[in-house]
Amino acid sequence: MFDLVVAADILGIVAFTLSGFLVGVRNNLDLLGLIISASLTALGGGVVRDVILGRTPFAFNEYYPAITVILTILLAFAFRLYRREQLERQWLFIISDTIGLVAFSITGALLAIEVEFNFFGVMILSFLTAVGGGVLRDTMINQVPSVLISDFYGSIAIIVSILLLVLAQVDLINTWGVAGVAAFAIFLRLLAYTKQWHLPKLNTD
Repeated sequence: MFDLVVAADILGIVAFTLSGFLVGVRNNLDLLGLIISASLTALGGGVVRDVILGRTPFAFNEYYPAITVILTILLAFAFRLYRREQLERQWLFIISDTIGLVAFSITGALLAIEVEFNFFGVMILSFLTAVGGGVLRDTMINQVPSVLISDFYGSIAIIVSILLLVLAQVDLINTWGVAGVAAFAIFLRLLAYTKQWHLPKLNTD
């Protein structure tokens, strides 16, 4: 399971670094702002996860998180993502943010299952791991966190955690099982975005 967690961590870091970078570009942040936005988005959720688990945050005692963030930012500059057309940036952001969301949902759920959290504990840790970095990023740039208003965003983390709990019950937590959950969750999130699905809102009129 540890290898699955590390693989999902790296994938999530790459994807969320890219989405954080693109949010920074969209909000006209300077160079330092872009780096902070990318780093917070990529590492914030994992730090929250590890604090809840009572262990040293992975960003502080492992080299791969920082190296992955740095390399991804360098690639973003190398490919001049800050100069792409708005439509291209939008879809690139949605895809990268979706991959990061699913990857970190998986790491949170897997680690919660490993330490034998109950049903609600697994869902909460998966959710916080997935959205923690984005909430920090959005708070920093003074906008409502996307998890509170976006179509089917936080719901994906809940769905992922439930599916992984089911797989754990039938002893199918393996590379193929987790990959299947990831593929389904990514498809569902992109479908929700394309179809403009939204959770119901209260009518305050």
